[in-house]
Order: sequence, then C-alpha cells, then structure tokens
Amino acid sequence: MDNYETIEAIEERMSAIKAELETADDAKLDELNSEVDALEARKAALIETRKKEVADVISGGKEIEKIEENRNMTIEEIRSSKDYINAFANYIKTGKDEEVRSLLSTNATPAGTVPVPTIVEERVRTAWQRNGLMELVRKTYIRGNVKIGFERSATGAVVHAEGANAPDEEVLTLGVTELKPESLKKWITISDEAMDLGGEEFLYYIYDEVTYQIAKAAQAQLIAKIAALPAAATASSVSAAKITGTPSLGIIAEAIANLSDEASAPVIVMNKLTYAAFKAAQYAAQYAVDPFEGLAVHFDNTLKAFSAASTGEVWAIVGDFGFGAQANFPNGDEITLKFDDLSLAEQDLVKIVGREYVAVAPVADKAFALLAKGA
Repeated sequence: MDNYETIEAIEERMSAIKAELETADDAKLDELNSEVDALEARKAALIETRKKEVADVISGGKEIEKIEENRNMTIEEIRSSKDYINAFANYIKTGKDEEVRSLLSTNATPAGTVPVPTIVEERVRTAWQRNGLMELVRKTYIRGNVKIGFERSATGAVVHAEGANAPDEEVLTLGVTELKPESLKKWITISDEAMDLGGEEFLYYIYDEVTYQIAKAAQAQLIAKIAALPAAATASSVSAAKITGTPSLGIIAEAIANLSDEASAPVIVMNKLTYAAFKAAQYAAQYAVDPFEGLAVHFDNTLKAFSAASTGEVWAIVGDFGFGAQANFPNGDEITLKFDDLSLAEQDLVKIVGREYVAVAPVADKAFALLAKGA
C-alpha cells in the first residue's frame, strides 16, 4: 500500500472497491476486504505523518502554507520557482543538497541526482543551439559505448521476368562505427565577489560560459573526425568523397552531387576567411549567382581557411549533419560542476571545473563531402 502517497488517492480507490463489491464472488470479497483494511491502515499513517509535519512547522516557526504549496506543485513548477533556483545555487557553491532536496519533498530520492532548475536547462539548450551545427546533430542518451551499423555496399534490386531464373541474392556489406564517450572539460576561475551573486545571476554567469565552451569543443571534435574520413568506407569507418579545388561557383554543386541520396538536408561548414573567398568569386562573375546553391553556411574556424599555398587540407565540409552525425550523452546533456575554493584562496579566487561526458562521430556513409586544396 506504500504506493498510495496521498489520502485523496486512497479515497479514490475505496470508491472503486465499493463498486466492485456489488458483483464480487466470495473469493473476491475476501480479497477486497483485505485491501480495504490495508487502505485504512495506510490512510491512518498518512494522517499521522501530516500531523507531525504541522507540529514540526509550528515548533520551527515555518509557514504551513509553504509546505502545502510544495506538496501540490509539480516537479516542473518546483524547478522553476525562485526558492529552488536559490537553493540549487547554494548547492553548487557548497556541495550540500539538503536545502534543495527539502523543496523537492517526495519527488527526490536520497541517492538520486538533483535536477537542475528549468532556467539552467534552458541555458544549456541555448548554448548547444548557439553552435548551430550541434543543434542539427542527432542526439541519444544511451549508457556506454554505442555501435552504429552502416551499409558499405549493396547490390540493387532487379527485374524478375516471369518464368526466368531466380535473381541473385543481394550482396550486402556492412560496417560498424563506434561512439566512445569522452570527458570534455572547461575550467575557469571566478572572484569571491562573483560567488556572492544571487541564485539566478550566479547560475547564468557560470553555465553560460562553461556550457558554451564545452558545446564548442564537441563541435570542433566532430568537425575534425569528419575532415579525417577516408575516401572509401572501411569495416569501422564511414567514408566521405574528397573534392579538390578552390572556392568557385561550381564546387558546392559538385560536393552535393557526391552525397548519398539519404543526405537530403545538407549544409556547408567553412572558416570565415574561406567564405570571403567564395564571395570574391561571386562578385567576379558579375551576375546573380549563388555559389552556395541555397544551402545554409555555418562557420567553424577550427577548419583551416582556404590557402593557395596549402595542399590536401580540408577547407570546407558539405553534408547532412542530422542524418550523418550523432552525439551520445551517456549521463544526460547536463553539465556537472566542481568547485575548488581552497587552492587559490589567497587570491580570493574560486576554481570551477565543468564536465560533459559525450561521444560525437560521423555515422552514415557518404553523408559528407570534403573540399580540399589539390596539389
């Protein structure tokens, strides 16, 4: 009967039992009577618990209305409340979670993870969105390493004429790419004065910087893996066509032509200096032409800018990140923070280390095309 957590739920079940009694046989009557006895005992226990809470409130000088309010609020409403935001900020600063768990009441488990306030969840989501490519990438939340199968090659379907011999069986060659999570970390130092900020301001200050930098690192890691893809798929890696050339009016169209049919929503990634080279080619044409073929352009300066002197370096990527890439968060996409207020205490500074456990990788064959400078 412990699964009945409110008196209202018990009374609702008692009403249902009353209706069942009208059609119950002798065996069912005994079962229902036993359940009624257990429900009465559970109801008496809940009443005693509520009396004790009221007595504790009176002796502690707290407001009864606040306890009743928290009892009736949903978990989302509690996480959005000012009291919870301030309590969570204190928990982040001190590592003590008693205050934040008391606000969660029955929604928290003693050994469970304390959920972040909704404002933090929104800031984390916004940070990933600011890195536009990571917003496109498919996200999963699977524990451990994740193995993704992909098709390396396959024979197509054929016409089978009536009476003819059976067509040959399909020859299908598969590969498997593995997403192995790694710890992405960012640490900063802040002053004691920053630590004294109020709950909401403090959480904004910390999460905005740490989360943005970790999301940026995840994107850079993904871009580096895509740029290093082989021209032919292997048993453990998908492939990407490599096209040599310069920023010109037709090279993006050539890249699109080298994508698989499933890569239906491609975008372009390049350094901002490479973008300038494309615009120069567009202006030199002296007529209305879009060198980007209507695709969205995302900037990532971890990609080398196009240079006439470089050879073989990838200077742009064209591909479908929603189809061709995946990010797996084994422990969820929340950032964990650790505070060190001792090692730099003489300088009135506090060290904060943010960590995200994530795996990012290209997972679909020919979802990307690489543009590089030829010899």
